Amino acid sequence: MRLLVTRPEPDALKLGGVLEQMGHEATVDPLLSVSFEDSEPVDLESAQALIATSRNALRAIKSSPALATARGLPLFAVGKATAAEARALGFETVLQGPKDADALVDFIVDRAEVFGGPLIYLSGEVKAADLGGELRRLGFHVQEPVVYRVTAAQKLAAAIVARFQAREIDGVLLLSPQTARTYARLIHAHGLTGALAGTVHFCLSPAVARGLGPLGPPRTAVAAQPNLQSLLALVAQGVALLP
Repeated sequence: MRLLVTRPEPDALKLGGVLEQMGHEATVDPLLSVSFEDSEPVDLESAQALIATSRNALRAIKSSPALATARGLPLFAVGKATAAEARALGFETVLQGPKDADALVDFIVDRAEVFGGPLIYLSGEVKAADLGGELRRLGFHVQEPVVYRVTAAQKLAAAIVARFQAREIDGVLLLSPQTARTYARLIHAHGLTGALAGTVHFCLSPAVARGLGPLGPPRTAVAAQPNLQSLLALVAQGVALLP
């Protein structure tokens, strides 16, 4: 299949390489860019644990003076990929939780102490779910320093627009609700809605698929589990989904 990868770098090129190894043609056009500039300071005094729901949060703290102290604290990580990033950075105690935000709250509640010191949620400027708010409602002290910011693209690359117009994109990989909303906005802006009839949108989760709602919605396929392995398995079956 001829696939479009929309996730931010540096993960986009890595995913493109995996798709090429699977026998597909992969084109990369990141619709979100991640910035670690002007991040808020991370105060770990008396903290009992950290929370990371994105590898970008860990990449942000990689160059922080707080990293040495952070490595010695337990880290609640959402999903396998974030947990792997934490281990690669030298975190000593990584508690790998589920990918779903609601389930992650329960996972943290079962293992953290309500009066055991602040939970430091290393967050982005835009959050998919109010994890910190839910933990506060349950009595936890949560701090949420913004350690990275995400900027949405204002247009699709000219080459991508041309490929859509020529009906040369069989599938689009979408891994976050924000990416899906950005994609839907740009498809409208470029007048490409009518060019999607033969395109399958491979979505990491139902929440991602809902982000495509303004498009009608288009043809979608949702991974069985919200992780990259399930998404790639879905892509492997994707030929059967094409018109």
